[in-house]
Amino acid sequence: MQATTTASAGGEPLPPRSPLTGWPAVVSVMLGIFVIVTTEILPIGLLTSIGTSFVVSDGMAGLMMTMPGLVAAIAAPMVTVATARFDRRLMLCLLMLLLALANFLAAAAPVYWLVLSSRIMVGITIGGFWSIGAGLAERLVPPASVGRATAVIFSAIPLGSVLGVPTGTLVGDLFGWRTAFTVMGVLTFGVLVMLLLFVPPLPPVRATRLSVLNGMLRSVNTRFALLLTFLVVLAHFGTYTYVTPFLEQVTHAGDGVITAFLLLYGAAGILGNLLGGAWAARRPRTVFGLAAALIAAVTFLLPALGRWETGAVVLLVVWGLAYGAVPVASQTWFSKAAPHTPEAASVLFTASFQATISVGALVGGVVLDRTSPSVVMLLGGCTAALMVLAVGAASRRTEPAGTAAPASVVSPAPASHDHGTCGER
Repeated sequence: MQATTTASAGGEPLPPRSPLTGWPAVVSVMLGIFVIVTTEILPIGLLTSIGTSFVVSDGMAGLMMTMPGLVAAIAAPMVTVATARFDRRLMLCLLMLLLALANFLAAAAPVYWLVLSSRIMVGITIGGFWSIGAGLAERLVPPASVGRATAVIFSAIPLGSVLGVPTGTLVGDLFGWRTAFTVMGVLTFGVLVMLLLFVPPLPPVRATRLSVLNGMLRSVNTRFALLLTFLVVLAHFGTYTYVTPFLEQVTHAGDGVITAFLLLYGAAGILGNLLGGAWAARRPRTVFGLAAALIAAVTFLLPALGRWETGAVVLLVVWGLAYGAVPVASQTWFSKAAPHTPEAASVLFTASFQATISVGALVGGVVLDRTSPSVVMLLGGCTAALMVLAVGAASRRTEPAGTAAPASVVSPAPASHDHGTCGER
């Protein structure tokens, strides 16, 4: 396969893309997103132990999830637009360095406000790195390999989402929660070295401007994707953020059992990503609706069946299977709505996802401190059910079209020429 070249924003040819040298760069970007996602959700499994260390409630400890999501939602458009003329490789490296420092700060923090400060740094990294890195596949490998490269990059989302919590919980149980953050800091620094070694210079090709984002927001398909993403992510993170307190207080499971349960959840999530990714290539709305229906069923049933370990683990496996398909369905929808501006699509995907994580963790924490983990689960089920109703009400709407590759599919979806929409088949 021959190497190819791409013109930069200034009209100058960029370095040729080699089928061999491009893949280490793709893996480096994928690992960058992996450590970002893992760092973001790491506190979920360590929530109780961190709260105990600083003598704060579980709801207050949930601010560790609220803070990065809120900051990331703001940072995604701001960082991407403000640095639109900077080399993308330089930005990726700077953001990865910021993430490493955030992890080390959290590990050494003597007071809780410093932990929250580190989470602000995490939020800036999420907003910038995810928005920039998500659309880089076409610049790192030849055109024939872009679909596979995109799949590799976005595989970091489910891997980080479903493995980060159980792995972090296991390390925290064995060596303490500070060790978990230290390990993440070391891993992040290792990824920074990989980015420096393997990612070529990436001068900006298509500057992402606020006008481009505003244009996307005028699309009906984009607005509908925003609504569905808000409801399902709100339902998930409003409940899953506090799954450890639920398993401790309602299921009465020990630390080792909780870790095992979360590992099973993680394994199911990987399977859900593979299955949902293949389906989301053509029917992201259907994947969205099915995932939300399963999350609603699980969170409705947990207060009753989750009192026993068997019931809890079965429901967690179903939950992991369902949520594993959510990020790929959301990202696929946004990509298809804007196939010619992948970085702008990534900005909206990142901002909407992260803002909702923040809101979900905050609302769930407030409810938990005033009621109980079971009430949190029931409210999450109601929210997921609303998303199912929204999908049903729009069942006759057409789905967005485009050529962007879905997150977990080997090849890109076929192009459509029906003025921006395509129906489910």
